[in-house]
Amino acid sequence: MRPNVLLVFLTRFEESTAMLRGIADHQRTHRPVAAFIDDEARATRDASWIQTRKWQGVISRHTTPRLVAMCREQGIPLVDLNDTAPFAGVPKIRPDNTAVGRLGAEHFLERGFRHFAFCGFGNNGWSCERRDGFLAALQHAGRNGELHDVDYPGDLTPLWDDRQTHALAAWLAGLPKPVGVMACNDLHALQIVAAAEQARLMVPEEVAVLGANNDAIRCELAYPPLSSVATNPFQSGYRAADLLARLMAGEIPATTEERIEPVGVVTRHSTDVLAIDDKHVAAALGFIREHACRGISVTEVTTRAAASRSLLEKRFRRFLGRSPQAEIRRVQVARIRQLLFETDFPLKQIAELAGFDHVEYMCVVFKRLTGLSPGGFRKKMQAQGKR
Repeated sequence: MRPNVLLVFLTRFEESTAMLRGIADHQRTHRPVAAFIDDEARATRDASWIQTRKWQGVISRHTTPRLVAMCREQGIPLVDLNDTAPFAGVPKIRPDNTAVGRLGAEHFLERGFRHFAFCGFGNNGWSCERRDGFLAALQHAGRNGELHDVDYPGDLTPLWDDRQTHALAAWLAGLPKPVGVMACNDLHALQIVAAAEQARLMVPEEVAVLGANNDAIRCELAYPPLSSVATNPFQSGYRAADLLARLMAGEIPATTEERIEPVGVVTRHSTDVLAIDDKHVAAALGFIREHACRGISVTEVTTRAAASRSLLEKRFRRFLGRSPQAEIRRVQVARIRQLLFETDFPLKQIAELAGFDHVEYMCVVFKRLTGLSPGGFRKKMQAQGKR
């Protein structure tokens, strides 16, 4: 018989739905289970949901002390997907929040920003981790960032939202411009966009705004559409299903917590700007981002930027800390990573799509910049349940 597994997910959240897709993907290639979706998370507060059926396992996105206690009393393996402090003895899978913050900082650095800020919730551990990752990446690049941390009350009410918008508007007005502002999540990023409008600041020209979690519907409905760091809820769900299967088989996990790397930044209009006050560098960056993957040369870049190679090299070093050639390679490698992650294309086809004439040279460049061969990177993603 298939084991009975309870899935505790509020399906009104896009992230929960993506996690459930990951669980379903695992089931297609492993032992199937008889899954029951508690889409109102009633099991977190109602003991009857645990007691009225013989469950062999539970995966919960909304884990509470009561649910933990009920599972422990009945000896039911539980995998926790909530991005909060861990419960003793309960395996947890959560985003690598430090990496989320780092990607946010790198996103602004790549666009040439020299002024940065982070808005978060100081009473939430996941927000503080994202803040620390953001600041550490800036420090590594020789930059500093402004902070605006508040305590989140646990529920987004219109009154609290209005107060935050007013406070953020005053804070944004005092920041040097242009400034790249990262929020701890998409909801807080939308407050920043509203605050910028209240302060009569243009997004993204004066204040570029980046969220996190990539709640696609919210991001697309925002005005302007909101860029966001995409976590990987699909992989979190897949890994949770794999871990629960091993727990139900009697295995003891080597670690009680696993961190899932974010996918990357999904760029929309709220950060679609280059904060470079040098027209030659701005023109060169725009040309590189648009054409790097067709195999352009630095000579083509200098022609489009209407600058000599020596001048462009000097100004790239000043504004970005790297050469035009290094920027071309960075854009190409980002494309290779995307294709390895999202497709089954052979390396020869990926090389062509990334602008390399020879697959061998592509492999050399990719390994030099990432530390992994393209094949090794793809295998790593497969092992983590990406595909």
